Order: sequence, then structure tokens, then C-alpha cells
Amino acid sequence: MSIPVKLYSGSEDRKLDLDMLDRRDHGRIRYKRVNEDTGKEVEWKDIVKGFKKDEGYVVLEKEDFEKANMKKSKTIDIEEFIEEKEVADVLFKKPYFLEPEKEGGKSYNLLRNALKKTKKLGVATFVMRQKEHLSLVGVYNDALVLHVIRFANEIRNPKELKLPKTKVQKKEVDMAISLIDQYTTSFSLDKFKDVYNEQLQKIIDSKAAGETPETEDYDSKPTPAKDLMAQLKASLDKKKKNKAS
Repeated sequence: MSIPVKLYSGSEDRKLDLDMLDRRDHGRIRYKRVNEDTGKEVEWKDIVKGFKKDEGYVVLEKEDFEKANMKKSKTIDIEEFIEEKEVADVLFKKPYFLEPEKEGGKSYNLLRNALKKTKKLGVATFVMRQKEHLSLVGVYNDALVLHVIRFANEIRNPKELKLPKTKVQKKEVDMAISLIDQYTTSFSLDKFKDVYNEQLQKIIDSKAAGETPETEDYDSKPTPAKDLMAQLKASLDKKKKNKAS
């Protein structure tokens, strides 16, 4: 089954647009594409991509990237289906919304409704910007969404981490579980705001007005291991009081 679709980014960068400046005169810093041998700036139209081989380069043209896999450069191929719960969060990289072309409306709705009912994801591959991507096709707010995920060789092995071997007592685990249960709610994305960007914008506005920006001091200290049980109990008691009030 073939469904003609358009691909739209499903997320956006919310960072403030900051420029790099020379501290001495606030002149804006610019980057230039410079030829390493001549020291002269090179225009985009004169720039090509090459692969280092032996003492020279193999130069690749636009047609070479297209020939590498003509089929996948023009299609998103769903190769199998899996259960949603089988996918580890660490795999996810970036979402894209899929919008059907006029002639693909019925097929689009058929796939969307089937995925929604079965709670499954389609495993697909496609090529974008000279790179093959592995992805999962699912449903979000009645739209098909394509999640670009990482290949196995892009995930580092956590065995490289120096993880602690400290033993935890059963009563500590039970108390932690109780705390988690009491703080468990239905997830609502709207509850969470980008506080850092908001605070940074306030500082920018204050400085622009010639005022001293006000900031809140926040002291974050790690809980000492010997006080872990006391901290858990205090958190539970606090939660119970909040519920009662």
C-alpha cells in the first residue's frame, strides 16, 4: 500500500536567538567558509562534499547521493509493525508530522485508525539529507507522526558507566514506591513550561531597560545517604499534609 504524504517537522527549538559578539565593541562575530590552502572565502555554489581516501578526496555530486538508494530517497517504507511498549525512550530523536496528499486521504486514515486501534507502530526507513534514517510511524492527536529513532550503533553501551553497587534495603524501596504512587498523576504536557527561557527573557528585558535583573537563589544539595530514609519519610508526610489541606 502506498500513501503519498508531505513531511513537516513536529517540534521546534524554543531557545532564545542569541548572537555572539566581540566583548570590546559588541561587534557581531561572523563565520566564513575559508579555503584551507589559499585562505580565501568560498561561496556556497563552489562547495562540494568529499570523502577522504588515501592522499586525496573522492568528490560526491548531488546525483551520487540520489543513486545510493533511489527508492528510499523518495519513499518512507514501513517494513514491519511492533508494540508501542517495546520501544525504549532513549531511541527517539525527532518527530515529523505526516500530511496526506489529496489522493492519499483514505489510505492515510486507514493506516492511522488501524495503528490507533492496535496500539502498534510501523517500523520504517527513509533517506533525508544524504542520510538513511530508521523511524517509527504512530499516531498523535489524529495525525500520523513519524519518529526518527537511532540505529543500534548510535547508542552507547551503558556498561561503560561507573554505576554504584551500594545495596538498598527493602523498606527503603517500599517507601520510595509509596512516594512515587502518591505523586503519580495523569500526564498533561501543558503543565510544563520552559522556565529557563522565561527567566532569561526577563533578565534581557531588565538589562535593556537599564535595571538590575532580579533572580531567585536556588540551593540544590544532594541528600546524604545516611539521611535518605528521613528525607523519604519527610516527603511522604508533606504530601499527606498537602492532600489533607
